[in-house]
Amino acid sequence: MKIDRPGKAELVFTDADGNETRELIHDFKAPGIIQGVHNLDASIEGFARSCFNFALDTKQDLWFASKDTISKKYDHNFKDIFADLYEKEYKAKFEALGITYFYTLIDDVVARVIKSEGGFIWACKNYDGDVMSDLLATAFGSLGMMTSVLVSPDGKYEYEAAHGTVQRHYYKYLDGQPTSTNSVATIFAWTGALKKRGELDGIAELSAFAEKLEKATIATIEGGTMTGDLALISKLPNVNKVNTLEFIQAIRAELEKLR
Repeated sequence: MKIDRPGKAELVFTDADGNETRELIHDFKAPGIIQGVHNLDASIEGFARSCFNFALDTKQDLWFASKDTISKKYDHNFKDIFADLYEKEYKAKFEALGITYFYTLIDDVVARVIKSEGGFIWACKNYDGDVMSDLLATAFGSLGMMTSVLVSPDGKYEYEAAHGTVQRHYYKYLDGQPTSTNSVATIFAWTGALKKRGELDGIAELSAFAEKLEKATIATIEGGTMTGDLALISKLPNVNKVNTLEFIQAIRAELEKLR
């Protein structure tokens, strides 16, 4: 909301009986802007439960961070719900697996992540997650390396490439021109889904195939064959920049070696 003159901005909550609760947001002495945000405790609890369950499923520590020193009510509510749910439902399960739940401020966790070797689940509020996931993906070479796993509170999983489409490459493809599109995120979305399906259905061979495909993809890149986005930043000797189809064919050749 844009404020173009002096005045007081208030938040007004009216309950089902018509009773009003008012809280002063800001006393504007000059023009300014207001941004409002809301959430439901049930939604926050669902987010927390998804994070805890995913940590248990992958047997990894869970880190959660917010800015409750500044957002003393909104972010602090996230912190409290996570902490309460952990103590009531997840602490014993975490301890049995030898994993931990850790809370800190978003500033602190960013510094810790940069220095870490990974191997943990980082639970972020939406804005933090959008920014930091893109930053980390770019640090590893490309957004084309980032796969997204969506987990519902009741244990449903969805795997996808988080980067969206590469429109410019698609139009080049339609014109019959070669492209060098990084397909790693898409491949790992499929392997993640196949491993989970194999786990749920008790099909060890399916999970094993997915593991081999992941290893073949990594081996292809480490062997120097990669798409243009990675070739630009690679420090490997004798980098072999290939187009989209050639990259997939190279992965297939590596996969055949693992059978």
